[in-house]
Amino acid sequence: MSESASTGVDREARRDLSLMLVLTFATGVVDAGGFLGFDTVFLGNMTGNVLILGMGAAGADGLPVFSLALALVAFIVGAGIASLFLRSGRRGWSPRMTAVLAVSASLVAGTAVLVCAEPKAHVSAMFAVGMTAGAMGLQAAAARNIGVADVTTVVVTSTITAWAIDMYARPGRATILNRRLAAIVAILLGALVGALLIKVALWAVFAVAAGVSAVVVVCGHVLASASVDGVTRV
Repeated sequence: MSESASTGVDREARRDLSLMLVLTFATGVVDAGGFLGFDTVFLGNMTGNVLILGMGAAGADGLPVFSLALALVAFIVGAGIASLFLRSGRRGWSPRMTAVLAVSASLVAGTAVLVCAEPKAHVSAMFAVGMTAGAMGLQAAAARNIGVADVTTVVVTSTITAWAIDMYARPGRATILNRRLAAIVAILLGALVGALLIKVALWAVFAVAAGVSAVVVVCGHVLASASVDGVTRV
C-alpha cells in the first residue's frame, strides 16, 4: 500500500471512530430519556431491557412488561431491516449508510414531536418507544457495518470488559486512554445530558439526540464523499 493510500485509510478510520463516538453519546441521551421518561425502558441498551423484562414477567412490583417487549421487538426489526438494506452495499460509509442513519435520526426527531404534542398520552408514549427503539436498532446495525472496534454505539459492557483486561494485563497510557475509554465516557456523558434535559422537557431529550445524530449523518456523508472524490482524482 502506498503512503498516500495508507494515509487515506487512517483518515477514514479516525473519521469513523469520531462519528461513532458521537452516536454513542446520542445513545446515552436517548437511553436516559427512555429510562426516566418512559417507565424504566431502555431504548438502545437491550441487555437492560431483557433483564428488566424477565423480572417484570416474574411479577416484580412496578416493572413494565409490554413497553419493554415493544422496545425489544422494535429494536430487532430495525436492526434486521438495516442489515438487509446494507448487505448489498460496500462496508464503511456509503450512500446506503447515510440513508439508514438519516432514517434513524428522523425517527428520533419524530419521537420528539410526538412527545411534545401528546406529553401524557399512553398510546403516544408507546409509539415513541417503538419508533426510538427501532431507530436505535437501525443505528446499531449501521455501526456494525462500519466496523469500528469496541464502539457499538448502543452498549459498552464488552467494551468495559476489554478495557479492564488490557489495562490490568498491560498497564500503561495506551491501554487506559484509548477508544474504549472514549466510548464509555461518551455514553456516560450522554446519559448525564439526557438526565439534565429531562428536567426541562422530555421532548428536548429526543430533539437534542436527533440533532446530534443528524450532524453525524451530514458530516459522515460529506467527508465520505470528499474521500471518494479524492481517491477518484488520484
